[in-house]
Amino acid sequence: MSVRRVVVLGSTGSIGVNTLDVLARHPQRFEVLALTANTQIDRLFEQCRQYMPAYAVVPDVQSAKKLAEQLHGVAASTEVLVGKEGLEHVATHARADIVVAAIVGAAGLLPALAAVRSGKRVLLANKEPLVMCGHLFLDAAQHSGAELLPVDSEHNAIFQCLPAGFRAGDSVPAIRRILLTCSGGPFRTTAASELVRVTPEQAVAHPNWVMGRKISVDSATLMNKGLELIEACWLFGVKPEKVEVVIHPQSVIHSLVEYADGSVLAQLGNPDMRTPIAHALGFPERIEAGVASLDLFTIGRLDFSPPDTERFPCLGLAQVAAERGGTAPAILNAANEVAVQSFLDRKIGFTDIPRVIEHGLACVAVHEAVTLEVVLGDDAAARAAAQSWVDAQRPVMTQRAT
Repeated sequence: MSVRRVVVLGSTGSIGVNTLDVLARHPQRFEVLALTANTQIDRLFEQCRQYMPAYAVVPDVQSAKKLAEQLHGVAASTEVLVGKEGLEHVATHARADIVVAAIVGAAGLLPALAAVRSGKRVLLANKEPLVMCGHLFLDAAQHSGAELLPVDSEHNAIFQCLPAGFRAGDSVPAIRRILLTCSGGPFRTTAASELVRVTPEQAVAHPNWVMGRKISVDSATLMNKGLELIEACWLFGVKPEKVEVVIHPQSVIHSLVEYADGSVLAQLGNPDMRTPIAHALGFPERIEAGVASLDLFTIGRLDFSPPDTERFPCLGLAQVAAERGGTAPAILNAANEVAVQSFLDRKIGFTDIPRVIEHGLACVAVHEAVTLEVVLGDDAAARAAAQSWVDAQRPVMTQRAT
């Protein structure tokens, strides 16, 4: 068995930490080549000390100096790289076999695209590359021969339910619909009148999954499911009308695929991200993930219901963007990133998040996503439009606080 060298982009986040946990269970199978982080430099240092990667990437010179000092005499063989150039260097490294794309948000687009263009096996954990420029991303994979494997629990579940030999972007004519499950988030049963008082602390407390703050807020607004809907369209070659979101609070069925003959295939498991990570790392083999067996007797029941897009309008906004196509999903994503960060910074309220996104979609013209430059241009315009809406609310938020 040959050892496969792994680059983890975003190693200090929840996906990165779970990836390293799986890798540590298979030292004869995998070797950590590079780790990267944005703000959690101390955690990156601990990871470097444990896994001894050849490279560590941080965002700026100051962070690089700090990490290099920490590593001196402990993991001196680890070379510290900086910024976008460092990320691209490790993502395209000749010795890299697998690249785990787990950088949250639009910041993960360029290094993930670089890895695809280099023909790597890319474990796609962040949605933004496909949401922002799915056509360009899949074209790059087809040209380079890169292998795209989804790590999101829902998309990985769908992938497991598809015919053998399926590759990302293929169309499967026999698919009648994809059922994309959704926990409903922490406010699934909260009255609409109470949502205006939701705090960041409440929004990041997901009932089933341990995730980063941004993704947890997206789950609370159901925007996470909207982004996943767009991603599913690209990954599995289907139109938006063939993807149906289903609220499933137990998070045991991770998604389902219905075929033309009426058969419905589902993937079940405990809500533990190590399952889809291990599946993608070992594919087509199955490897140990450290996940407990599913106890159906303890679960007892599985519930399903349709989403409430009136209480959670972000999902409806994502569906509209998916149907419009072009750069509309990139505009949606950019405005959402600004809105979520503004909410976490207490500059706007929870129910303001969809208003910011609506403003961004209304203010920025949608173009055909023909080049990366066009996509990034509309991304920047949407961020500016969203920020202008947030800035206009500051006096209102000040009055609320007093």
